[in-house]
Amino acid sequence: MFLPHEIEKIISFWNDKLTIKATISGDEKYNDDLRKSSVMFIDNIPENDWIYNKLASLAINTNNERYWFDLLGFHQELQLTRYSKGDFFDWHLDFGAGEISARKLSMTIQLSDPNDYEGGDLQFMVNKEIVTAPREKGTIVIFPSFIMHRVTPITKGTRQSIVGWVSGPPYR
Repeated sequence: MFLPHEIEKIISFWNDKLTIKATISGDEKYNDDLRKSSVMFIDNIPENDWIYNKLASLAINTNNERYWFDLLGFHQELQLTRYSKGDFFDWHLDFGAGEISARKLSMTIQLSDPNDYEGGDLQFMVNKEIVTAPREKGTIVIFPSFIMHRVTPITKGTRQSIVGWVSGPPYR
């Protein structure tokens, strides 16, 4: 999806002064029993259109081939996420009540080389079976936001990714 130099440019956005400890949508408090990671947001500004446009195009194509959801676009900024040793995100959905009720498609873009960390697998629960996503640098996984998924604890190194959500009108 992204060329190596583009991935390096995205990784270079990371600014410790702009990062926050990740929360669960709708919560103002941290829940380290469910999620532990650091995040910052990729501003939706003209300089970053190349990222948003690539991801929007792929989301539309994927949706047209597989899901046929009514989509409107990104209603939240893309999230640059960093998982370090001990960080994780337990089983959860990206869809729910309140501000996340419009999410239709979720996407994760792998920015780290798989040799740079241990653990940190993106996994999905599909019919009582755990399915692990590919870890290759540059891989993008797009899935319905109502699919149960997690990121297993990092045991060594650092994993970085972009996470985004394409929203649409309420399900009927």
